[in-house]
Amino acid sequence: MPSKSVTVGSAVGLHARPAALISEAAGDLDSDVFLGLPGGTPVDAASALMIMTLGAGNGDTVEVSGDDQGDVDAIAALVEKDLDA
Repeated sequence: MPSKSVTVGSAVGLHARPAALISEAAGDLDSDVFLGLPGGTPVDAASALMIMTLGAGNGDTVEVSGDDQGDVDAIAALVEKDLDA
């Protein structure tokens, strides 16, 4: 399963607005993508509520994984952006 470690770029972490934007993008993909903290249980990236339960803050490392490398890269790029700007 392809995966990628990225750093959370949003100033507030993966809170309401960033989680909503990431989940919307993940829901539009043809494959499932998951987010998780290192050593933690991954959650469905298509669920804003599940993303927020991670409690990932700005600068935290998040593992993005899924079945398709292109989809993993697309969601990873969103996690790295400051989606509050």
